[in-house]
Amino acid sequence: MKQTVTIDEWVARFRAIGLDDASMKRWHELFERENPAGHQAFLEWLGLSDERIAEIRARHQCTA
Repeated sequence: MKQTVTIDEWVARFRAIGLDDASMKRWHELFERENPAGHQAFLEWLGLSDERIAEIRARHQCTA
């Protein structure tokens, strides 16, 4: 996939619709729980390093 949106642009869109840090965390947790492969692909599309992707995915593992 070609990267067309930066992380900063994506976060700015989330903020523009009223998401705060807690809401964005819930979004990542839901994405990781419901579609881990899609979450991985999305993070890769954003151009993140393998290390950063692993850190984000580990941090958003839902225990519930």
